[in-house]
Amino acid sequence: MDESNNPTINTGTANPVMSGLSGNEMYCSAIIGLTPGNIIVGNSVYSMGILGGIASRFKTTLGGEIKSYTQMVESGRRESFIRLKTEQGQFNAYGVAGVTSELVFHGNNIEFLSIGSALMSQNNNSPGFTTSADAQELFCLVDAYYQPVSFVFGNVAYSIGVAGQALGGLRQMVKGEVSQYSNIFNTTRQYALERITAEAKGLGANSVVGIKTTIIPFGAHGVQEMVMIGTAAINPELNNLTASGVVTSDLTAEETWNIAKLNYVPLQMVLGTSVYCLGIAGGIKASLQEMVHGEVDSLTKMIYGARENSINKLKVQAAELGADDVLGIKTYIYDLGNSLIEFLAIGTAVKRMSVEVKTKSSQLPPQAIIRDKSTFINIAESQVGYDLSEGG
Repeated sequence: MDESNNPTINTGTANPVMSGLSGNEMYCSAIIGLTPGNIIVGNSVYSMGILGGIASRFKTTLGGEIKSYTQMVESGRRESFIRLKTEQGQFNAYGVAGVTSELVFHGNNIEFLSIGSALMSQNNNSPGFTTSADAQELFCLVDAYYQPVSFVFGNVAYSIGVAGQALGGLRQMVKGEVSQYSNIFNTTRQYALERITAEAKGLGANSVVGIKTTIIPFGAHGVQEMVMIGTAAINPELNNLTASGVVTSDLTAEETWNIAKLNYVPLQMVLGTSVYCLGIAGGIKASLQEMVHGEVDSLTKMIYGARENSINKLKVQAAELGADDVLGIKTYIYDLGNSLIEFLAIGTAVKRMSVEVKTKSSQLPPQAIIRDKSTFINIAESQVGYDLSEGG
């Protein structure tokens, strides 16, 4: 057998790298001079009993933030991230991409988990940045002149069940917005954004990009946490654009690159919340249950108006910022109980610049925008009782 044309097989090393990067991420990292490193992990475990005890003391309050709960959860997230940073130093990783801040429930305990993939540099072996962006997103940001500084987060824990109990009597009132609670929830939602902005400013960054917002319920105590995670970065084009000195955006990294090519920059992530009482409308709907099926006109008009009201709050904020557009608007509906519904709208206010906003490349490579396909599917979780003996 002629082996002269056979490729040489690399048998590896005694210490292979264990990376969470995909093939596309590896390609994008290589373009900016970085190579895969090991998975980096930090964690902290708290007792749910402690958290539940804090929440139970607030059953008679009128809603809004539960500060001691916020601080407890913030502490757990912070400790896990600090331990990730410690492990980053132990591996001499220049950066860590795709950093998360997850909650894993283990019975009566809760684990705060930070995990990401190390990025190595031949030119700089000292610990450097961390980012919530994966390596594909990181390329897009760096190419648009966003130099990552650190993974950052802002959170707020708040009561939802309490507000519903306090307003239970409103079920018989005229339908419409309950402005008192719209104000409470608008203020509460803004806390998370203010905190992620303040953390970035403290790190010397002038932007927080790629913000992802998650709302997490905590047991049966009527408490939820809103947490925003993102990447604090420095971009010389973004100085002095906002009063805080820090630009915030929930646009994706690809969108951030695209709007830069169109000469736009983000100004601020904007949020609008409206809390409505469905009391009388709910009664109307109930009375129609025995009638011919069809549209409930009063509910249609009220829910339409609630969404418009939330979006209009974004418009007011954007106008105050001097923005040209609000992009990527998303709307969500949350049932607060006792016929109370929250309508939440989120978007990013942007502005067209009078000077050219640059990107390093004229086009993004395909590897930066191709989404990785899942190659692991857990049928056991989605189809309990799947019969292997019978083939399903």
